[in-house]
Amino acid sequence: MSSWWTGKRILVTGGAGFIGTSVVDRLVSTRGVRRQDIVVPRRQDCDLRVLDCARRAVEGCQAVVHLAARTGGISYSRSHPASQYYDCALINLQVLEAARLAGVVAFVGIGNLFAYPANAPSPLREEGLYDGKIASTHLGIGVSKRDQVLMAEMHHREHGMNVCVVLSANAYGPRDRFDPAISHVIPATILKCYQERDVLFVRGDGTPTRDFLYVEDIAEGLLLAAERLRGFEVVNIASGEEISIGDLVRLIARLTGFRGQIRFDPSKGGGDPKRSANPERATRLMDFAPSVRLEEGLRRTIAWYNTRRECATPQS
Repeated sequence: MSSWWTGKRILVTGGAGFIGTSVVDRLVSTRGVRRQDIVVPRRQDCDLRVLDCARRAVEGCQAVVHLAARTGGISYSRSHPASQYYDCALINLQVLEAARLAGVVAFVGIGNLFAYPANAPSPLREEGLYDGKIASTHLGIGVSKRDQVLMAEMHHREHGMNVCVVLSANAYGPRDRFDPAISHVIPATILKCYQERDVLFVRGDGTPTRDFLYVEDIAEGLLLAAERLRGFEVVNIASGEEISIGDLVRLIARLTGFRGQIRFDPSKGGGDPKRSANPERATRLMDFAPSVRLEEGLRRTIAWYNTRRECATPQS
């Protein structure tokens, strides 16, 4: 248990969300932080796009784990690039500035691999972050996440802040969002496996490859970054394993017991052909090592969803 957190009050923006709840749980269970020392602002009464709200949220805190963002799956990002960028950019700017004004000792922001150029060689390395244009399929969120890295670097240069950005592989796990309008590929596929009887339709031809990182491993990576990184840093965290979308869908179908046909639709784009990251820098700088393999993580996610589904089913 790290003593770095002792006596600190911590702001976790987005702390009620998918990744945020795991961060909060991990602060309590593995770092010994009292829940009353963790601040989790809620959108309905704290609009982090407004500086005064962000300043009230961070008041009295010594560390910030910044997760708040307007997110969604590929369909959502493709159709909402401007509004997604607008909200994410404002939130990033205001929370970072509020943290600076409050004099926090550490600021950790989460990004994702969408920040990398569409044509960046895979596995992605931090030094290639600015070597091309962001893919149009996730332009708004991708540019906002890359800008977040630049904001962090500028705040360190001018103000000497300890600020880092963790670029994470695709998150998945219990408490993910299963709303079809905004869900990512894993929850969307789990949902289809239980809702479709005969045919499961998949966007794209199934050949693109991705790296998926279990949510508890992401939470651990963020906490390690706060504890061990100083100055300005940007690091990838990833499982180090790639899987094609086709193989992922077939694996989820097997684990859920889906027995129908799987049909791919090449007419609908499936995103970048490859999107995985090299996590060597995170391993070297903060001893990051994922602990949950994909199949085990999927089993846990499916079990969580089934429990939730059973609780929502009216009893006869």
